[in-house]
Amino acid sequence: MLKTAAIAFATFLATVGPVDLAALLPALTPSLSERDRRSVAFKAIFIATCILLVFAFGGNALLASLGISLAALRISGGILLLIMAIGMVFGEEAGSRRPSGAEEVETMQRPDISVFPMATPLIAGPATIGASILLMAETRGQVLLQIAVVGALLAVLLITLVLFMAASAVQRVLGVTGLHVVSRTIGVVLAALAVQFMLDGLLQSGILR
Repeated sequence: MLKTAAIAFATFLATVGPVDLAALLPALTPSLSERDRRSVAFKAIFIATCILLVFAFGGNALLASLGISLAALRISGGILLLIMAIGMVFGEEAGSRRPSGAEEVETMQRPDISVFPMATPLIAGPATIGASILLMAETRGQVLLQIAVVGALLAVLLITLVLFMAASAVQRVLGVTGLHVVSRTIGVVLAALAVQFMLDGLLQSGILR
């Protein structure tokens, strides 16, 4: 159970990226007061939590209905996480937490950004959704392991919320260099986890023996 919780925590920590998001929040809400910014943060975390829990508990049923095996999920999920990890390590756009150009335009036009782009795709993005489905599938229905995965997810989201509350301080203390160091360190860990997911999938499918 502790191993499952540790793997889940490390995976969600990398895919959600609490430190990156905390540094990004002030840039997305330059005209908001500190109180309004915190309100946006609370709402975004709540919505993202709901989205991720829905996929965590309903994702396996969806995969079963589509005939997708756990081995296929491990391999595809591992590839997705590895791509994200490579972007984080090398500081490329694939690993950045900034919205795309079109998303930034829509963000500027929206009075409330808590749903888009904050809740999704920045917090509950494709990699985090995929990780939640994959990690819950790995539990094979064992309640204690499911509790460990959900607990790890909630812990990371709580950390994200706390850092949102101190977003200005995080940005000021770490600076650009500090953020890059944190992001790249977490990226290395995520890359290792991604490769392990793929190896497990290849072994389960019989491709590797």
